Amino acid sequence: MRFRVLTYNIHKAIGVDRRFDPERIERVLEHHSADIVLLQEVDRAHPRSEHLDLASYFARRLSYQYRAVGMNVFMKKGKYGNATLSRFPIGRQHNLDLTIAWRKRRGAQHTRIVISNHHRPVTLDIFNIHLGLAATVRARQISRLLASPDVQQLGPSHPCIIAGDMNDWPGILRRFHFRPAGFECATTHRPGSRWSIKTYPSFAPTSGLDKVFYRGSLRLLHVHRSRLDVARVASDHLPVIADFEVTGHA
Repeated sequence: MRFRVLTYNIHKAIGVDRRFDPERIERVLEHHSADIVLLQEVDRAHPRSEHLDLASYFARRLSYQYRAVGMNVFMKKGKYGNATLSRFPIGRQHNLDLTIAWRKRRGAQHTRIVISNHHRPVTLDIFNIHLGLAATVRARQISRLLASPDVQQLGPSHPCIIAGDMNDWPGILRRFHFRPAGFECATTHRPGSRWSIKTYPSFAPTSGLDKVFYRGSLRLLHVHRSRLDVARVASDHLPVIADFEVTGHA
């Protein structure tokens, strides 16, 4: 069974031209047609996004039957967080709190997705995350995530993906946290490189902030960033698209 995952910090659907235009994000998502979409910075009922529920908007417009939303930041008017859209059933969802002390609230949205592999159901656990700006904070957040029961209960062969906006341009998390936990980095620029596919800023990318890590009975087939012209203005990040195959050992 092959499936496509897309991770995208949509910046509340406000582009680099400072215009709120969810239709541009919609065009990017429609073009890449991922089976599972991981979105960060998704508004709900905020004036800057015309009080829309963006997760519901994209799910409805693009015919994603299943969705899960984890709101992390609550303001006087509206809130925002992470959203997962899926063409496969979502069997479980849980929003893990990754907030460190007084820092900006962050979360990891855990969804258990049921896909069919040669007519046999396979559960795929996905964590949609958006980490902090400081390196020490990111390290603590990932340590908390990897030590959580949500991750610890998964065996090393269980299909698992952790992806999102990690704000980790030096690649420290891969070397000191993900690799020791048995995760491979799908978005590493080339084998043995410390650098990832560059996604930020969208109009002239210099940093690989958006990453995809995977573990278990999954085989990476292909990964790339969006090359659409509209993606360069729709958000300040470019989406990353990764194609996987569930191996026979799932």
